[in-house]
Amino acid sequence: MKKWRVGIVGATGMVGQRLVSLLHDHEWFSLELLAASSRSAGKTYEEALKGRWSMPTKLPDNIRHMRVLDAQDINTIKSKVDFVFCAVALSKLETRAMEERFAKNEIPVISNNSACRMLPDVPMVIPEINSAHFEVITGQKKRLGTRIGFIAVKPNCSIQSYVPALTPLRAFGIKEISVCTYQAVSGAGKTLETWPEMADNVIPYIGGEEEKSEQEPLKVWGSLSYGSDAILPASSIKISAQCLRVPVSDGHMAAVSVSFENKPSMQEMIAIWGNSKTEPQSLHLPSAPNPYLKYFDEDDRPQTRLDRDLSEGMGISIGRLRDDSIFDYRFVCLSHNTLRGAAGGGVLTAEMLCSKGYIPKGEDQ
Repeated sequence: MKKWRVGIVGATGMVGQRLVSLLHDHEWFSLELLAASSRSAGKTYEEALKGRWSMPTKLPDNIRHMRVLDAQDINTIKSKVDFVFCAVALSKLETRAMEERFAKNEIPVISNNSACRMLPDVPMVIPEINSAHFEVITGQKKRLGTRIGFIAVKPNCSIQSYVPALTPLRAFGIKEISVCTYQAVSGAGKTLETWPEMADNVIPYIGGEEEKSEQEPLKVWGSLSYGSDAILPASSIKISAQCLRVPVSDGHMAAVSVSFENKPSMQEMIAIWGNSKTEPQSLHLPSAPNPYLKYFDEDDRPQTRLDRDLSEGMGISIGRLRDDSIFDYRFVCLSHNTLRGAAGGGVLTAEMLCSKGYIPKGEDQ
């Protein structure tokens, strides 16, 4: 099978590095291009990193000597790829302008950034949950004036620990959710070694994170408007979120409390989680996790160090389901934030877009 040609824009950051580790030998995708700021342009990838490779695996030999391009050199990028992953460290205005410029130049963009997440015609997708939202791409192309260029985004990394666990329970009428997330330092693009302030410390503030945690699930759970040109956020669910940074390398944990209109039994909930079958699995996507959801019976699970790598970091771990004195139930969830939450989620989204025909290969354009 001839592979899709892909590039990474923002290749030197934490998410960019994770994308490199996932894409350098991908079954469907051929990594053809690395791009970053003008400071890195012209250097080899190894030189541009300056010893900052933070992945647990070694820097791939077939990537270390690739020359980094300037992310603003759209003409060169367009000539080398069928689509790009974008994980840049710019302001929201700059990021949106860059991503729309790529799309208008007929380069589909799979974005890890937040700048375009809440635009009504940009699908913000967890592939197991709301791939139907890809239908708004047709309307987005009309707005942008493009033939094949568009932007699709993945949600914030923290919500992907608990939204997958809550989604199959929506049939019971979720009314209210209270969630507190305990987020790893890699979510800030750092390591425990490079962030000494995190040693023996918890920081009870992550800028903008609580707003995202309260708003983004509603878009994921939203519906397509008449004509499928916009996504209408769900309006019947209330969410209250608190987000804390904790001294953990990778893995976001969420403590969830939830109330229902029609309260299920705990046995029903555990059975639903255990029987989850997903569209990515049925499509045999290379990054589809199996299991997607796993419930642990032990009182002290899931644990970050033990369980963040479930299904190669793409699975969701759930545990400690019990009655709550204010809500109906409470439980704990865990996901790997740079795999399921960031780079891996983006790769799975790209696989689904390709499988559904939204991204043509070069010879098919």
